[in-house]
Amino acid sequence: MKKIFNIKSYFTIAGAIVFMSIGFNSCNIDELEDPNSPGLTAIEADATISELNNLVTGMEAGMRPFIEVHLDVCGIIGREYYRMTGADPRFTSDLLGKGETILDNNTFYSANSWGGRYAVVRNGWILRHAIDNTSADLTNEEKNGYRGFAKTIQAYQLLLNANLTYDCGVRLDVEDIDNPGPFTADYHASIEGIMAMLDDAKNDLDNSGDAFTFPLSGGFAGFDTPASFRTFNRALMARVLLYHEDYAGALAALSESFMDLGGALSTGTYNIFSNGAGDVLNPMFVPLNSSAGGNTRVVQDTVVADAEPGDLRLAKAPLRDEPAFADDLTSNYDLWVYQSSDAPICIIRNEELVLIYAEASMRTGATGDATTAINKIRTEAGGLAAYSGGTGDDDLLNEILDQRRYSLLAEGHRWVDMRRTGKLGELPTDRPGDDVYENLPRPYDEGEPCQ
Repeated sequence: MKKIFNIKSYFTIAGAIVFMSIGFNSCNIDELEDPNSPGLTAIEADATISELNNLVTGMEAGMRPFIEVHLDVCGIIGREYYRMTGADPRFTSDLLGKGETILDNNTFYSANSWGGRYAVVRNGWILRHAIDNTSADLTNEEKNGYRGFAKTIQAYQLLLNANLTYDCGVRLDVEDIDNPGPFTADYHASIEGIMAMLDDAKNDLDNSGDAFTFPLSGGFAGFDTPASFRTFNRALMARVLLYHEDYAGALAALSESFMDLGGALSTGTYNIFSNGAGDVLNPMFVPLNSSAGGNTRVVQDTVVADAEPGDLRLAKAPLRDEPAFADDLTSNYDLWVYQSSDAPICIIRNEELVLIYAEASMRTGATGDATTAINKIRTEAGGLAAYSGGTGDDDLLNEILDQRRYSLLAEGHRWVDMRRTGKLGELPTDRPGDDVYENLPRPYDEGEPCQ
C-alpha cells in the first residue's frame, strides 16, 4: 500500500514525534498526555518547562524517521549506490529511471521523507507557539534559546526537502495547518526563505545568554550552548549560501562557524541511534555481504573504479565475497559508511565545511586557500599526496567535487552537487534507457502537481 502525507497530517505526525521521543537518548523527560488529543493544544497554550523540553527532544528525535528514504533517494539517483531488495523493486526501477518508468508522486520515496521533515517543522511551530504563550518562569534570554533552536532545525529540515523537489519548491510557511503558505517559485526562492530563517535563528541565539534551559542529545555534544549552537547554525548557512552561489557569503558564514582547517574533520553534529528502550536503530546499517534478494546497499562500481589508488575512504566500499545482482545491475562492493546499528548519521561536520571553504575560495579567486583546503582533505581523509593538478577554475572544481564524492559518500550530497554545478549529465547511467532525474515530484496529496 502506498503511504502518503499531506500538509494537514503533519500536525498529527508532529504530535506523534513528541510522544515517541520520551526515551530518546535516555534524557530525563516527563511523559506527556497522548499528543493526538487536546493535551497538545494545552501545551501550546501554557506549557511547563518539562513540556517545552519534551518538544525540543521531539524535534531532535523527529529528524530520524525516514532519513534512510532521503539518503536512498539522493544516493541512488546520484549513482553512489544501489539498494537491492526483493521487497521493493522501485529502488532499482523508479529511482534509476529504468526503461519507460517515471517517478511516482504518490509513493514512499516522494512522500515519506517529505512528510517526516515537515513533521519536524510542525513540531517547531508547536514549540514556538508554546514559548510565546507559556507562563513558566523563563527569562527572555531562555525563551530565545528555544526559539533559536527551533528555527535552526526547521530551516535544516526545509533544506532537505528543497533538495529533493528542487524547482518544484517547498512550502516555507506551515504555521497555520489549515491555511499553509504557497509553494516557492523555484529552488533559489526556497533557499532565500531558508536563509532568512537561519538568520532569524542566529539573532535569537545571540540573545540567549550563556546556557540553554533544555538538554540536547550526545549528537550535539560540543554544540549545546547558545554560542556553540550558533556555530552550527552558521555552518548550515555556509552550506545554503554555497547552494545559492553566494560564495563570499559562504566564506563569511564559515568564519562564524566551527570550521577549523587545523581541527579534526569529524567534529560536528549527528543524528544518533541506540538499542536503548524507546530509541531506534540506524536504518542505513546493513551487514556486509547481505543478500541482494533480501536487503542490501551496494556501491556503484564506478565509485571504486574512479578513485585514486590508495584512497583510505575506499574503506567505505569494501569488496564483497560475491557480487550482488538485481534487475540487470551488478555491484562488487558493499556500502560501509554506517558500520553498526548504532552508528551516527552526520548532519554537518568539519570535513564538509573545509570542502565548502575550498570551493568558495576557488570561486572568489583565492586559489591558494582552495588548494590548502583540498590538501587538508586529501591527506587527512584520503591518505593521499598533495594536489598536483591544474589551478584553473575547472580543474579545481573537478578536484573539489571528487573530494566531496569520497568524503561525503552516501550522506545525501552527490546528486545535489552534480545538479548545482550543471554536471548531472556526467553521472553514469546503469542500463540502456535509464535516466538521471533533476528532482522528485511534489507529493500527490499536496494538491499542486509538479514533476
